[in-house]
Amino acid sequence: MEILKLIGVLVVIVGLALKLDTLATVVVAGIITGFVAGMSPLDILTVLGNAFISQRISTLFVLALPAIGICERYGLKDKAVDLIKKIANATTGRILSLYLAIRVFAAATSLRIGGHIQFIRPLIHPMSRGAAVAKYGELSEDVEDDIKGLCAGVENFGNFFGQNCFLGASGTLLIVSTLTEQGVNVMKDGKPVPVDVLGIAMWSIPIAIVSVILGIIYFVIYDRKLEKALGGK
Repeated sequence: MEILKLIGVLVVIVGLALKLDTLATVVVAGIITGFVAGMSPLDILTVLGNAFISQRISTLFVLALPAIGICERYGLKDKAVDLIKKIANATTGRILSLYLAIRVFAAATSLRIGGHIQFIRPLIHPMSRGAAVAKYGELSEDVEDDIKGLCAGVENFGNFFGQNCFLGASGTLLIVSTLTEQGVNVMKDGKPVPVDVLGIAMWSIPIAIVSVILGIIYFVIYDRKLEKALGGK
């Protein structure tokens, strides 16, 4: 049955739901799908190998790990926390709001300054947490988890809505190619014309601006939530 070839999707869903190792789950799902589709073990390994080679650029972040580890070993996180503690008006929400604006601008201009490994873990998270600790003292586990989630989310949020403002971004090109393949046109001077990169980028700019505004509002609300919950301690 053709539907059995989709069993890999079920394996991925179950693996993620059980919080199993993501990479191992995906590889196992691919292997199972290959066997169900009637592929030999050699064919499966060939497909996996070709996919890894064609997408090997996505593993370049591994090169940054030693540098980040050395910086953390010699106190990068501690210095970031010390800096934030010296700024009287710094709050978790304000730090994340500032980073969101910078991240969206950087993504829109194709400046790769962000990343969970390069910025969030060694800098943004310690600074955001340090601002809360400086104002309210020791934090509960729930607050710690909230700040971690916000720091991870602000990176995804800023990059997602900012990157499509750049003409050569992979996301922008993917949108254009997909709409073109599907025969989707836009109206220009009363005539249907194919979607172009410039049009997608221009329409992405107001969306990026709105995303920054909504993000800042959300972080302001979170600051007030912290103040209400911890301000009396």
